[in-house]
Order: sequence, then C-alpha cells, then structure tokens
Amino acid sequence: MPHLSLHDSQRRATVPFTPLDPEHVKVYYCGPTVYDLAHIGNLRAMLTADVLVRLLRFIYPRVTFVRNITDVDDKITARAHANGEDIATLTARTTEEFHADLAAMNVLPPDIEPRATHNIAEMQALISRLIENGHAYAADGHVLFSVASFPSYGALSGRDPEELVAGARVEVATYKKDPGDFVLWKPSGQDQPGWESPWGRGRPGWHIECSAMSHRYLGESFDIHGGGSDLLFPHHENERAQSLCCFPQGKFANYWVHNAMLLVEGEKMSKSLGNFLTIRDVLAQAPAEALRLLLLGAHYRSTLNYTVAGLQDARKTLDRFYRALAAGPVPQASVPQAVLAALADDLNTPLAIAELHVLAGQALAGDRAAAGALKAGAGMLGLLQEDPEVWFKGEASEEDAAIDTLIAERLAAKKARDFAKADALRDQLQAQGIVLEDTKEGTNWRRA
Repeated sequence: MPHLSLHDSQRRATVPFTPLDPEHVKVYYCGPTVYDLAHIGNLRAMLTADVLVRLLRFIYPRVTFVRNITDVDDKITARAHANGEDIATLTARTTEEFHADLAAMNVLPPDIEPRATHNIAEMQALISRLIENGHAYAADGHVLFSVASFPSYGALSGRDPEELVAGARVEVATYKKDPGDFVLWKPSGQDQPGWESPWGRGRPGWHIECSAMSHRYLGESFDIHGGGSDLLFPHHENERAQSLCCFPQGKFANYWVHNAMLLVEGEKMSKSLGNFLTIRDVLAQAPAEALRLLLLGAHYRSTLNYTVAGLQDARKTLDRFYRALAAGPVPQASVPQAVLAALADDLNTPLAIAELHVLAGQALAGDRAAAGALKAGAGMLGLLQEDPEVWFKGEASEEDAAIDTLIAERLAAKKARDFAKADALRDQLQAQGIVLEDTKEGTNWRRA
C-alpha cells in the first residue's frame, strides 16, 4: 500500500499523512450555504473531498467524514425575503436539491451532515468559553473574537494580522476594540432568524458554526479540514483561532487541504459575465461522468479551466473507456497499484486518469484482465459506474425498438446494394441524435 502524502496549507508543503489514530481517521469539510443551486465551483470542492475520502477508506479501517450544512446566514434571509418564501422552506428545498445534484455526480454522502440551526447550543457554549478565556468580548449586543489575544492568528494563511485586516473588507464598527475582530454572535431584528442567548436574541457568526460542529462530532483534534481556497481566509483562519483558543490543548485540524478555483472559458465565473454554471446547467448538456472526469482531469491544487470543448473531450474519453469494458467480459480485479500510487501522491488525479488510458488501450487490444483493472481503478475516482450499454444508449425505452428497426432496414438496404437508401436511413438516425458504429460483429449505436 503506497503511503499517502497531502499538501498541507498551513505547512505550505506536501508532507506524509500520519493520522492521529490509524484506526480512525476524521475529516471535516465545509458544506454549502443553502440558498441556491450548487454551482460547478462548489462541486470541485465536493469532488476533491469525495476522492480523498474514497482513498482514505481504502487505506484505513475507519473514516468519519463530516460535511456541514449552513442553514442560517444573511444570504439565506435575503433570498427568502426576495422570494417571499419562508426561510425553513427555502433551506429545506435547496438542501434537497444539493443532495440530488451530488447524488447525480456520484459523490458519496458524508457520514454525518450537521446543520447549523441544530447546533446553536454548542455555538453558544463555545462563545461563552471564549469570553471566559479572555479571547472574546460582548459589546452592543454583539460578541466578538479578539484577534490580538491569539498571537498565531494568520499562521494558516501565512500573513500577519495587519495584512489580513487590510486585505479583507472587514466591517469597521464602533463596538469593535480592533478592526480585525470578527463576530461570533450578532443581534437579530424581528424579521431575522434568532435565538435567545446570554447576549440577547441573536444569531451566530458564520465562523463559529463550523468550529462548533467539528468539535461536537470530531472532538478537539481531528485529522483533515478541507474546502475551497476561497475559504482559507477569513473562514478557516477564524475557525482555527476560535477552536485553538477554546481548546488550547488540542490541535483542531492537523492537516488543511484546499482546492484551487475554477474558471469558465478562461474567465472567473460570475453571473455578471453570464458564465455562471450550476451543476444542473451542465448536466442538461452532458452526462454526469463527463463533468466528473473533466473536473478530475486537473490536479485539485491547480486552477481548472472549464470549457465546452473540454467537456466534449471528457465524454469522448469515457466513450473509449466504456468501449474497452464492452469489448468482452470484465473480471473482478484489485485497484491497480499505479492508480493507487498516483492518488496517494497528493491526490494526483490526472496521473491516475493517465493510468486508466493505458489500461483501456490494453483492454481494447484484447486483454480482459486490463479491463477489470480499468473498472477497479476508475472506481476509485467514482467513474465507469454505468453499464456500457446504458452509457451508449441511455436507459431502455420504447424508442429503442424503433431505432433497431431502422438499423435493420439499413442493413437490408446495404445487402441489396441500395446504398442511397442505407445512407438516407443513417442520416435519419443521425438527425435523431443516434450515432452508428459499424463493426465486424454488426452495427452498434449510441446517443450523441
């Protein structure tokens, strides 16, 4: 078994992964703020976590994967008001949509999925502890974390606190002792969600939510905390500060894993540019595995450029892989060592996919053991989970019989040397989105 190495954001280096307890690895990832459909940038973080957890489960006997749901946030409140919708209705609907989208992408669910609104008491307990420890203070209905009380603030993102404050559009408020101090609890108006607390009716700040949920389900120290690089500061920096000040004897997260951002056709994705893509937008145009392969085709720490051409190429690659599986029996096989070695090297998915290309070539040349290895290796990436026939033809339908009839008519026309009719039938099928592939064994078809 190859030894796993990961790039730890705090060490700023790729280092060997040594779990706190080899019998039980613990992982926490920041999940969605549920006010809208998930976009493909969100998906990249979820896919990175998915491959990491699949690999950890292959190596270690027990893995607990926690991914939260943020269901109290000012964005949620604003969207609910804009929709004329109850907050609970909005968050329930968008959470269900998130689950459906990730299931379509073959992203395995977490072991535990805590929701912020179910952990308010835990948040209040941490806030009280921070006040008692001298790391937080109450002011004007707010409770704020005192950045100056934590000397290693900034160690995760690698910048000193003054730089962090200058670079982050922090709210300058009269009740703050220092401009960099951030909110742990804030007062709620009548039209905002709120809970009773020692500091008045209010709601939690975003950062304390993850500290409370990770502590409740994983303890004072756990192995890996992950998310997109956009969360490195301020969210993860603030989480780390709060948690280590609450539990100075703990480690909080021992490794930090951050995936890079995603571009769309070479530009930053934004609604103003008209290139904002939800998962559902893409799945309306291509199979889920094509999107999955495209996103895994770049190393998680490198910027990924999503393009329509890239999506089409990913689909063609999967066509080749599925043809390799369809060429004969696929025996059971172990995950190839070359694929495992690639993934163990800081989740090098591009190298793992390159190994799948080698196996597909061998399988297409008649090596059925390679076909088994191809399927097993692809499984570590959550790929090649379809039946090849379903991949090429889609789910069986009444339309299939009509397609088979036209193909039979075309074959009869070719035998009768009526090539004009045969070509016309091919064109008719092509117009219906059916691609024909003539082989020695007969004519196969698939949907374009």
